[in-house]
Parts: sequence; C-alpha cells; structure tokens
Amino acid sequence: MRTALIAAVLALASAVSVQAQAYKAPRTAWGAPDIQGVWTNASLTSLERPPQFKSLVVSEEQARALEQMRAKASEAQNRPSDPNAGAPAAGGDPGGYNSFWVDPGTTIGRIRGEPRSSWLVDPADGRLPYTPEGRRLYETTLQKARNTFDGPEARPLGERCILGFGSTAGPPMLNVLYNNHYQIQQTPEHVVIVVEMNHDARIIPLKDHRAPPGTPWMGHSVGRWEGETLVVETSRFNPGESLRPYFGASLFLSPNAKVTERFTRISPTQILYEFSVDDPTVYSKIWRAEMPLNAAKGPVYEYACHEGNYSLPGILAGARKAEAEGRKPEEVGLTE
Repeated sequence: MRTALIAAVLALASAVSVQAQAYKAPRTAWGAPDIQGVWTNASLTSLERPPQFKSLVVSEEQARALEQMRAKASEAQNRPSDPNAGAPAAGGDPGGYNSFWVDPGTTIGRIRGEPRSSWLVDPADGRLPYTPEGRRLYETTLQKARNTFDGPEARPLGERCILGFGSTAGPPMLNVLYNNHYQIQQTPEHVVIVVEMNHDARIIPLKDHRAPPGTPWMGHSVGRWEGETLVVETSRFNPGESLRPYFGASLFLSPNAKVTERFTRISPTQILYEFSVDDPTVYSKIWRAEMPLNAAKGPVYEYACHEGNYSLPGILAGARKAEAEGRKPEEVGLTE
C-alpha cells in the first residue's frame, strides 16, 4: 500500500512538472507574457531550512504533518475564550495575534508538485552563506537596532512604518507573518508590483534604464523579458534598508548587493519566483532561491501602519521609565 502511494505521488509530481514546462502564459494586448493579478507567497516554508529537515524536498507525509500541526495551533489560538473571564488584569497577557487578519499561510510551499523545506536551493544546506565579517556586520547592526532607545530614528524600519517587517517588498520578496499579497500590473514600458505590506510599490522600467538620483528604498530595479520570463536586476540599495529583521528569517544586504529576480508563470494559478543575491561584502558566494507566488482572490486592501499605532511611543516611553529607575531598556522586555 505504501509503495503504491509513493508511486502515485511520484507520478503526480512528474505530470505536474511536464505540464508546467509545457505551459505558456496568456499574452497582454502588446504580446508580453501576462503575469498580472493578485498573488500571495504566504506559506509555512521560509527562506532558510529548519533543523528538522535535512533536504530541500520533503515527503508528503512530512509536509502534511507540519500543516496539521499548524492547523491545530491556529485552532487553539483562536478558540473563543470564557465570556465570563473578563478583560486581562493590568499588565497581563492579552493573548496572541488573531488569525482573522494574520495570514502566515497554512501549507508548505510546493514548486512543480514538490514540497519544499526552504526557499533556498543553493547552498545545498539551506542556510545563508555569511562570511565571518558578514555575520558580524549583521549581528552588530541587529543588536544596535534592538537595543538603541535614544529616539525613533534608531529603531527598526518596521516599527517606524517606513518598510514592512523583514523583506516583503524586497527585493527579494519574502513571506512573513501577515500581509503577503502582491498585485502585479503591466504596461508596455513598466511592470508595477504593489506590495500589501506598508503599501510599497515597486515601479520597474522595461525600456528606460537610466538610474534615478540618490539611493531609493528597495534599490534601483530594471527589467527585461527573456522569452516567458521577466528578469529584474536591482542594485544601489539604500543603506537604511540593509537590515531586514524578521525573527528566524532575518536578512542583511549591503548597499553594494545585486539581486536578480525571475518571474515565470508556470500555470494559470502560479508564478515561479526565482532570485539570486550577489553580495561579496556579506556572503561567501552567490545564493539562490525559488518560491511559488500563488493566485489569490479579492483585492489588496489598504495598509495604514501609522493609524492608531502606539507601539513606538510606547517603546520609547517604557525606555524613559526604565532609565529613570536606573535600569536598561533591553533588560525589561522592550526588545524583540
């Protein structure tokens, strides 16, 4: 029975792969591959490989076990509380995020039918190839951002509502805890990617590749079509965007990094998103990753980070209180 099941899964994966290779995207009115629409990279898979997985491709049994564990955790988190319990006491735990709006994904990422343990495909161990100096640069910058409470300018970009947490807008565009939608729009001269997180918009010229002045957020991107694939090369990153902290999927890119992205529509409901990072300042080699962008229903709603956001004033007020009491802010739970 088990042998038959494995054979069936392998046959399905092979069929999906053949179908993806034969697929040709619909065309825009001017003849370019049409990749327009709303897409999501929400997934239980993340950039680097978790320690429980030893290979890039995992079995369906492993994938389903992780998905079921996530489903049970989500159910427990959102189970209605005792209506007679009342509000938590002052300073008590109000509970976690509600998955009504948090959308980390419910499934392992699958590319051509293969469940993936990480987006990284090279290096083979699924870990970012930091050089010793690159690791030191990342860790010291991260600690400085987390442990400096002098004013808002020193806090991480996500807290300041300048960029989304982690690297959602990118490039590269990575999945995080929520707001993982992207709306792609095309004209003969541009491709625009509207990012749900922090309402960022990447405007990618296809013909006029002249560099704008300064160092824009998200770098300077230029695009071109190579057959069925949109290729986007980005350089001249703003130094303020180098640190992209997001729990276990943090990332660091120097201003000298070059990111190359490839968008290929491989089915009516999926874009294969491939990217590589060339950054000798931080990494020992060029690293590569693959990620599915899956078709999503509905519009991308407005993201308004600052409206009613009292986290940053609260963090700084807590730091002033700690200092008045002779304590360090990082010692009283004000850091991540």
